[in-house]
Amino acid sequence: MAGGALFALVAAVLPAVASVPAAREAAERDGPGSGSLVMVLDSSGSMADDDGTGRTRMESARKAVGTVVDALPEGHPAGLRVYGADRPRGCTDTRLVRPVSALDRAAMKKAVAGVQPRGDTPIGLSLRKAAEDLPTPSAGAVGTRTILLISDGEDNCGTPAPCEVAEELGRKSAGLRIDTVGFQVEGAAREQLECVAEAGNGRYYDAPDADALARQLQRSAQLSADGYRLKGEPVEGGATTAKAPSMDPGHYLDTIGPGEKRYYAVSLDAVSTADFAATAVPQAGAAVDSLDALSTGLAYGDGDSTCDSDTERFLQQEGATPLTSAVSRIRSEDGTRSCDEAGRYWLVVERQSKKGSDRARWPLELVYGVEPPLAGGVTPAQSRPEYGKGGEHAALPTGDPRDVRGGTGFNDATPLGRGVWRDRILPSQTLWYRVQAGWGQQVRYDVEFANEPTVDGGAATYSYGGTQLFTPARFPVDSGGEFRSTAMYSGKPAALRMGSVPVAWTNRYESRSAVRPVHAGGDFYIAVTLGARAAEIAENPRIGVVLRVAVLGDELAGPEHGAPALAQKPGGTKAGNDGSAAGAADSGGTGGAGWTGIAAAVGAGAAVALTAGFLLVRGRRRAGTQTTRGSA
Repeated sequence: MAGGALFALVAAVLPAVASVPAAREAAERDGPGSGSLVMVLDSSGSMADDDGTGRTRMESARKAVGTVVDALPEGHPAGLRVYGADRPRGCTDTRLVRPVSALDRAAMKKAVAGVQPRGDTPIGLSLRKAAEDLPTPSAGAVGTRTILLISDGEDNCGTPAPCEVAEELGRKSAGLRIDTVGFQVEGAAREQLECVAEAGNGRYYDAPDADALARQLQRSAQLSADGYRLKGEPVEGGATTAKAPSMDPGHYLDTIGPGEKRYYAVSLDAVSTADFAATAVPQAGAAVDSLDALSTGLAYGDGDSTCDSDTERFLQQEGATPLTSAVSRIRSEDGTRSCDEAGRYWLVVERQSKKGSDRARWPLELVYGVEPPLAGGVTPAQSRPEYGKGGEHAALPTGDPRDVRGGTGFNDATPLGRGVWRDRILPSQTLWYRVQAGWGQQVRYDVEFANEPTVDGGAATYSYGGTQLFTPARFPVDSGGEFRSTAMYSGKPAALRMGSVPVAWTNRYESRSAVRPVHAGGDFYIAVTLGARAAEIAENPRIGVVLRVAVLGDELAGPEHGAPALAQKPGGTKAGNDGSAAGAADSGGTGGAGWTGIAAAVGAGAAVALTAGFLLVRGRRRAGTQTTRGSA
């Protein structure tokens, strides 16, 4: 295609999580990020008490564990540890009754059925042992390793202190989380379990009855099983420009700690556009402050001068979600600015965290791509900075929704075409989808969170729903003041609207962050998030969500002025005048006008969020000299 921009990416998958043979097979099948789970079940004497239904707490716990086991994916590495089950007294009474291995549902149910409540509550020791039960990631790999603690009381042994153990474990690994479920607890016992979860990068779930216990266990276990699938070649960023590793265009994995700054060196020519995106992947729902941030910058010269910079913040305090920041080097139209020159540049990534926020190292996924310039003599079409028919009142598909299952992140985002789609989402979860749009086309979609039955008292609690649209190069697309990308959620229906301007090569010279990134076609990415506090609201483990998706406008044959509309989509499928493949259930294929081959390597990032009770739209804040805005 004349003048098409080819986004060059090289991707390599990290080794899978190491484990016992059966668990390793499951991890290699599902990829790094499939993770592992060990449930730690309170079997102390108080679990023999009536839970208010005529059953003992242990009987209800056995049933709830069975429900979790039935819902976990086939082969997911899982195990069971108990404490207080072997003798009436003893602070060393903790035992692994089912090793962490590929899920055997019958064996797991048999193991929990044999547990009898008897003794003390050595939570601290059991947590330490549970961390040893989980598979150790192989070199460079990061998976979600979850300890799920179910307890009806606080530790009565004192040493080691549960919160101190959780903090120690949480800081050791970029992939460990500790979730706690309090079964009919209050006061000091609840405070201790909340402390353990916060210190262990996880969430506390309250279970006042047997139904709530089953519901909350399922939520935690499914978050573990549905952890973000990471992808990339291992790299270790330097603390200074002098120590920065060199990167070629491709896909990379690193980690980043609170307050840390990482440098990566790249060599740029004088004519191409270079795009960089960094995505931090904290444990879902881990403690964050609304102003905690991930920043990127592209530095040159001595490293103190910046071509472009971007800061993305959580803007809510319910819990962490993936967070993406992106920058680019776009040659100016006259080619006379400092950042237009060929030479050595540095991608700079910085994590900013407030006191009390998650202290664990976060996996960091980096994408670096290059777009060659237009061919000589090609005149690009004018920029397309207006939404036109794709604005907030655009006509979107109607009718019965089709079932779909969203991906866990950028690398397995589910392809969607024009239509109405139905999914289910967990509190603290972000689901990912991809939609293809070519030259002259724009993505437009609505997200609707379902009317759900609520638990007693849940109607007075508010969480949030959010969405974010990303370009093929993972640049967040702002709402441009046109759309509503966050809404409060209380179990009643809530709707969001989001979309892009039409894809045009010359958009790169526009200043608005709702327009500038939308300068090449390919797979655009939709991220949908439900806030962590929804776990206190909804009666069902997952909450229904509907997406209405359209790709508007005829796809053009190229970025040049006067390019004709394509008669056929790639692969021979007729193009509908809404921009989707006529009659197709999803977009299929890869790329689009000028972006062929990137769909498997470039994805979506963090979802927009808000402070509970207040709608806050995430804004992109850029600083420093910018090559396309007259200041380099």
